[in-house]
Amino acid sequence: MVVRAIRQHHTELVPSNDKRLPETARELFDALPELPGFRADVIEGNLIVSLVGTPEHADCAMALYRVLIPVMDEHGWKGRAGNVDVCVEGPREPVEPDFVLAPPDCPRWGERELRSSGLIMVAEVVSAGSALRDRVEKPPLYATGGVPIYLLIDLLAEPPSVTVHSEPRDGAYLARATVPVGSPLRLPSPIDVELGTSVFKV
Repeated sequence: MVVRAIRQHHTELVPSNDKRLPETARELFDALPELPGFRADVIEGNLIVSLVGTPEHADCAMALYRVLIPVMDEHGWKGRAGNVDVCVEGPREPVEPDFVLAPPDCPRWGERELRSSGLIMVAEVVSAGSALRDRVEKPPLYATGGVPIYLLIDLLAEPPSVTVHSEPRDGAYLARATVPVGSPLRLPSPIDVELGTSVFKV
């Protein structure tokens, strides 16, 4: 669901002592209550609310977490699968990636959101409802926010594939590599490890 007409939303989304309705997608996101079973992103000024992924979707994010444990232990990094809000610096758009890799001192926007420029990597697992966003809209968004590495796990592609985007500059990633699921994929610096993508086979 893409929310474009912000002023049509109910006043329950803002505190009772504040009668001004949210005017932007960012303000509406900030006013949202907890939405169990849903995730919310803001992309190009639109608030997008969608169902959380299937168990298989979550399995991919957890498989990535498990395979990166040695790297996280070596560097003291933190990996988080789901339920982590990221503020994309520049447009200040909030997104909720399927996986986030960050140093323990990653700066935050407020108390809730990690700042995109402090991250090491984000990953998205493509689902039927997120294919366009994950494949087309998220790469320039994450590049704009200075995220060094964007990993796209796309089991819906023919054939299923994993793509790594790196070297963000001027709102785009300059480097990109794609392999079919089952083939090794090098995650560039600062991770600098070969990812065995067979862990994503369902």
